[in-house]
Amino acid sequence: MPELRKDPVLGRWVIIATERAKRPSDFEVVREESDSASCAFCEGHESETPPEVYAVRETGTGANEPGWEVRVIPNKYPALDVEGQLDREGVGLCDMANGIGVHEVIVETPAHDQQTSDLSAEHIGKVMMTYRQRIVDLREDERLKYVLIFKNQGRSAGASLQHAHSQLIATPITPKRVKEKLDGAKRYFDYKHRCVFCDYIKQETELFGERLVAETTDFVALSPFAARFPFETWILPKRHMLDFSLVEDGEAADLGRMLKRVLSKLRKALNNPPFNYVLHMAPYRRPRGGYWTTIEDDYHWHVELIPRLTRVAGFEWGSGFYINPTPPEVAAQTLRETEA
Repeated sequence: MPELRKDPVLGRWVIIATERAKRPSDFEVVREESDSASCAFCEGHESETPPEVYAVRETGTGANEPGWEVRVIPNKYPALDVEGQLDREGVGLCDMANGIGVHEVIVETPAHDQQTSDLSAEHIGKVMMTYRQRIVDLREDERLKYVLIFKNQGRSAGASLQHAHSQLIATPITPKRVKEKLDGAKRYFDYKHRCVFCDYIKQETELFGERLVAETTDFVALSPFAARFPFETWILPKRHMLDFSLVEDGEAADLGRMLKRVLSKLRKALNNPPFNYVLHMAPYRRPRGGYWTTIEDDYHWHVELIPRLTRVAGFEWGSGFYINPTPPEVAAQTLRETEA
């Protein structure tokens, strides 16, 4: 029988459609061709992109030339403009503001034919440290409230270029989805005086274990109880941290190991599916009257990784429910048993 499951943070309901249950082999993944000849992200093509704002480089190499391992550049077609002020105003019943923000691309490797799962764990750790550095640097801009880091791999996941990269968008407004999580975490903390994510980690590692995908020294990967999508996987730090800028070098390296393991498992189990991941953390803290005083205790950053195996359709858009044909326990067991 199908099950209705409630997300403990957002209060969002999900339908686990056991009658439609799908195994990994039931999902169709479309293969994509790769062309490096005209790729501006490849090493040696640095002049074809905007000037880099940050890079992990070999000693002795200069900006905007070969010799880099990870490179951060402004997006050539940014969603938001870094120049100007917010200047909010009313338009009848509605609100409007200038599209101020930052939109950057993190090019994860000089090699065109390497996906993220092909990179060494050490290299992925350097990508994670690059995320941290950009979050820290952008904190100096008082106009910005939130930084969202995300990755689209594959055209059906929204990637317009195949070269391994992720993106950063910093906004002057905290996104609605993040606010919903912040509110849910605060409600739980106000009631129990504990972090809901810390309790969730303890539940899945010490009590149940059936939704646990992998565990390292500093991180856990699990299939959430109310997973919206088949094989949706969350990666959470064991140490309570509200903000990715608090990650230490050793933890960033361990996150590289965990991310490689999980991506390798998904690639092998699901025939290299397109996917998205997003990094959700707390907003920049800029104290003001009525400021949220418990946020450092109640929120916990995490990565949500979603293989693009199904489509969101009319029922999901109209109801806010998601229909997931693969129970998270089945997904977690499949990934646990898949050699990375």
